[in-house]
Amino acid sequence: MRRSLHFKLMLIMVLLIISLMVVVGAFLMNSVTRYYIDDFYEQMAAAFGQDNVDFVRDLQTATEGETDGAAMVDTVLRAYGGVLGVDGRNRNYYVLDDTGRYLTGSAPQPEGGLTITPNITTAILGEVGFASSAAADYMDAAVPITRGGAHYIVYILDNRATARSLISEMVSLILEALVLGLLISVLLSFLLSKTMVAPLQRLTDAIEDVAEGDFSKELEVTSGDEIGQLTESFNAMAGQLESTIAAVENERNKLDTLFLHMADGVVAFDRTQRVIHSNPAAAQLLGRTFTDRDSYGPLFGDLFAFTEVESAASHLAAERTVDGRYLELLLAPFARANQGGVLVLIHDVTAQRTAEQTRKDFVANVSHELRTPLTNIKSYAETLSEGVGDLPPEMERRFLGVILNESDRMIHILQDLLTLSRFDSGRSELRLSRFSFGQVVDDTYQAIRLDAQNHAHELILQLPPSLPEVVADRERIVQVMMNILSNSIKYTPNGGRIVISAGQEGDKVWMQVDDNGIGIPEGDREHIFERFYRVDKARSRQSGGTGLGLSIAREIMTQHEGDLYLVDKDGPGLIVRMELPVGGPKKGKQNEAR
Repeated sequence: MRRSLHFKLMLIMVLLIISLMVVVGAFLMNSVTRYYIDDFYEQMAAAFGQDNVDFVRDLQTATEGETDGAAMVDTVLRAYGGVLGVDGRNRNYYVLDDTGRYLTGSAPQPEGGLTITPNITTAILGEVGFASSAAADYMDAAVPITRGGAHYIVYILDNRATARSLISEMVSLILEALVLGLLISVLLSFLLSKTMVAPLQRLTDAIEDVAEGDFSKELEVTSGDEIGQLTESFNAMAGQLESTIAAVENERNKLDTLFLHMADGVVAFDRTQRVIHSNPAAAQLLGRTFTDRDSYGPLFGDLFAFTEVESAASHLAAERTVDGRYLELLLAPFARANQGGVLVLIHDVTAQRTAEQTRKDFVANVSHELRTPLTNIKSYAETLSEGVGDLPPEMERRFLGVILNESDRMIHILQDLLTLSRFDSGRSELRLSRFSFGQVVDDTYQAIRLDAQNHAHELILQLPPSLPEVVADRERIVQVMMNILSNSIKYTPNGGRIVISAGQEGDKVWMQVDDNGIGIPEGDREHIFERFYRVDKARSRQSGGTGLGLSIAREIMTQHEGDLYLVDKDGPGLIVRMELPVGGPKKGKQNEAR
């Protein structure tokens, strides 16, 4: 049952008053009893002590011709009754023989005779009996005396009636004080409830408001005591709690935003194996939507059992392929208070797997490209070494020419690889300068015209009256143009037609080469800018190609923040177009020639 603070205060005050009165009453009653006992025995000791030798002498000195010693002892005791405090009602004396039998006294022998107390027993043995007992309902003293050769015992007995009467009065006073104290405690409890409970009630109401999320109330501090300090602490706590909750809410919003927009997918399951959280990336990567009816088993049960993941020390890893994408799955348990479950992190590693495969293909292609010229060089060199002096001079010169050509081919491959490596590492800086784009196109046309004539090609140049100057690395741009034109001449059958055109569109200039050659199949068009990729590998090797030219050309255009791509056309042949910003690249560490 709930008890109010007012009731508890009143109960504490009542119990305090009752406890205090009980302790004080017990202490007083014990003190009164002890006082009467001590006073009795002090009086007896004084009466029979050395300070009262006349009384003791009168008790022990017999008169001449005395026949009844007990009667004479009684006479002396009556004479000294005031010294002994004998009043005939509560305190009496008795004269006993040396066996404890009643002889005479200030009062008749009680019915049933006198009780032989420990003090009487002590006196029978010849010693003074002044032993006291707080638990007994009487006080007594027994003193042995000898008078006229006879032995007697003077026995003083007090029934403690005076002490009991005083204690009874004290109990009445204590009870009256207790009733008054209870009334005062009830009054004080009401006063305390007004001064202490009311502020606490305000604190309780404010705490309930805080529990409901209202931090706007600030309590007034009305005192400097502990309650006032508690109120100040509450105000500070409410302010700090409001700031903390605002910060937590801000962080939660950040995490929610991160969770919704992160590239990796996340799916969380509770201990019943039901989906409790998922983000859009998970739905996109797995190609499905999630509801709270989805469970772990149909989704990831083929990888690991739910209990296996839940009991894992850290996490378990697996891979899955979905719609041609490689997905890396990390499954880990999570626990929080009485909640817990399994968290699945989905990471798209398609790019990494593709890059790994590209690296493997690159190494294989490089090895293959270098092995062929090395094999030729070794074969011809061994032939020359074995036939020194036996081979005709013409054959030796022909063999040496093959060795030189193959060496040049290897050097060309290595130079192309070195160029690509510099582009990949970012160590290839462009040497920018300002030059006429139209002039460069014309110079390239003039440089390639003889090669085109050797193949009986019709080479046509179409330039506008004027083209702007551009900021670029002239040597690299010429390299791109030469690569495009060389491929066009190389892969156009003899007697073909090649058109070179250029122009300007906005802040960009362009040049394109249109031929009627063998072209590129549709399935190979998206791969021609990849390294070592060839449409017809046998023909490419026969023509001296390595499959790196267009890759280098694309990298050069990327460095210039331009573009190199294929243009769709009707009929046979191919159109390759390059675009270059007039103002030059805006990013990167470039060196412009002055």
